[in-house]
Amino acid sequence: MIPKYVTSVSELDNLVGLAPKEREKLETVTDLFPFRSNEYYLSLIDWKDGHDPLRRIVVPDSQELRKGGSSDPSCEKDFTRQPGLQHKYDQTGLLLLTDVCGGICRFCFRKRLFMTCERETVKDVSANIEYIREHPEITNVLLTGGDPLTLETRRLEKILRELREIPHVGIIRIGSKMLAYNPYRILNDPDLRYVLSRYSTPEKRIYLMAHFNHPRELTDVSIRAAEALQKAGVVVVNQTPILSGINDNPEILTTLFRSLSFAGISPYYVFQCRPTTGNSLFQVPLEESYEILQKSWQACSGLAKRARFVMSHATGKIEIVGRSAEHVFMRYHQAAEKADIGKFMVFRSNPIARWFDDYTHILTDFEPKKVWLF
Repeated sequence: MIPKYVTSVSELDNLVGLAPKEREKLETVTDLFPFRSNEYYLSLIDWKDGHDPLRRIVVPDSQELRKGGSSDPSCEKDFTRQPGLQHKYDQTGLLLLTDVCGGICRFCFRKRLFMTCERETVKDVSANIEYIREHPEITNVLLTGGDPLTLETRRLEKILRELREIPHVGIIRIGSKMLAYNPYRILNDPDLRYVLSRYSTPEKRIYLMAHFNHPRELTDVSIRAAEALQKAGVVVVNQTPILSGINDNPEILTTLFRSLSFAGISPYYVFQCRPTTGNSLFQVPLEESYEILQKSWQACSGLAKRARFVMSHATGKIEIVGRSAEHVFMRYHQAAEKADIGKFMVFRSNPIARWFDDYTHILTDFEPKKVWLF
């Protein structure tokens, strides 16, 4: 099966049938935020349910037009060393290889790539490969975009080969939602599986950073595709934000984490949804997200709850590690400033806070070198 891609509201209307008013609303949204999906993923949606979570993941919603948010909430531009390459943390280099995805998530934090004519990705990555070669502190490289698995296998192979020729690059990560959006990309391309097996070695693995947001995305086909990757020597892990109307429910998250662990896919990160332009309808208050996650883990084995709950903030990857009736506890799991790594922070509870910046920034003299009390 080769799913046909759908990139306009009219094509979607032809497939599923939309009420005239609904079609008009969707077209208004896509004037600003593009739409892209395919027949496989659209077939998973219950079109009789106006609140179907998979529909919410990929089909435009008029609430996306609310004001607020930022096109670059994590200030990626500040860590862009040259076109198509970011270097925020010492050990990690990030290559933006494409501005195409298997589907455009409505909550995408990098949706600016689909909205503007200013390109942040580059076709010729030779200068970026050279940058990585000249920076021995970079031990792992994340291929992202867009979705690298939308690239031709031949082009992807060249990038993998050149990275594997750099001795200090131990891990190559591929950020992709293709296992959910189009698992046939893996199943129908033996050349892709061969290339991945060639460059994922026992000493230096390739990791596929999957994006399953809801347990219904874990179909028999997607699990077969994940197994094919695992047989090729690729380590498959998963990351998802907590999303209003999609997975902000302990039972749903429990099912997701369990199903992933049963299939040998390790939960890696759970993200607080970033305050990107058009994303306010998906954001859940941070402390509520924390409680949802804790309740979901109560019914999970250790293998199913290995993820960290984090915010990808401009200053670093901030892990939410606990809360009391009056305070929220966080630490820098990773940081743009090396001295901040591991720094512990205590904030006064703010039930409506949705992002790190929503907490009051008042430093006290309570062990300022170790603990900040805000």
